[in-house]
Amino acid sequence: MPELPEVETIVRALRDGGRGGSSLKGRLVSGVELFWPKTLASPALADFSTQIIGQTIDDVKRRGKYICLQMQSGWLLIHLRMTGDLRVEEIAQTGYLPHDRFALIFSDGGRMVFNDARKFGRVWFDKTPENIFNKLGMEPFDDSFTPAVFSESIKNKKKQIKTLLLDQSFIAGLGNIYTDESLHRAGIHPLRMASSLTEQEVENLFNAIRSTLQEGISRNGASIDWVYRGGEFQNNFRVYQKTGQACLVCGNIIERIVVGQRGTHFCPICQPERVV
Repeated sequence: MPELPEVETIVRALRDGGRGGSSLKGRLVSGVELFWPKTLASPALADFSTQIIGQTIDDVKRRGKYICLQMQSGWLLIHLRMTGDLRVEEIAQTGYLPHDRFALIFSDGGRMVFNDARKFGRVWFDKTPENIFNKLGMEPFDDSFTPAVFSESIKNKKKQIKTLLLDQSFIAGLGNIYTDESLHRAGIHPLRMASSLTEQEVENLFNAIRSTLQEGISRNGASIDWVYRGGEFQNNFRVYQKTGQACLVCGNIIERIVVGQRGTHFCPICQPERVV
């Protein structure tokens, strides 16, 4: 948390304006503040400051769960991890909030601040994002991500489908929430081996992944804790954190198991565990 829809919501706010701040596009970086050294993954602070000060933000994009600020001679990449969040302040305050770890100062007096209570989030500046992105898997909304490509990539995978979908080197952006929700929509048990899925099940899962993520984006993501606020998708969960409640489709009780050390929610009627 945050996952793809939450990150996409933040990216759109940074690019177009929203969540209390104006667009970052066209803003000139005039300074850097770093309060937790490990937040800056690379390069070293002195090199980072030299490379980024004087740069103008041309665009804000997303790749998987990464927030990508495109500049003239490089990319500022931010991964929020478990508790990260970004805010844009139009008139920089004299002080910072608890858990603020990093800030970009702009020439117009504003700033973008990275707040991260658990200190797992990271920031990079690189001339090309491919140095990091080449480890990521398929992007769910890319034109190149098709049912045929998905089917070919999944047919020989000897992993439980829940574990595979959480693997960022397979598909970028899915996390615990949207994996559980997608599997329920597709009618697939989280413990099924990926290679056991039929062609129809693979197509159903492909469509479920896209529709679940799209609904999440349209509802500004899910707000289930104190970290990420403003989303509404939690009001439309089918199974996630619904343990002991009735399935909205069949009325059976939602169950919870652990898959790959992750709490996993499913309906045993809508998502039967078949041996193939």
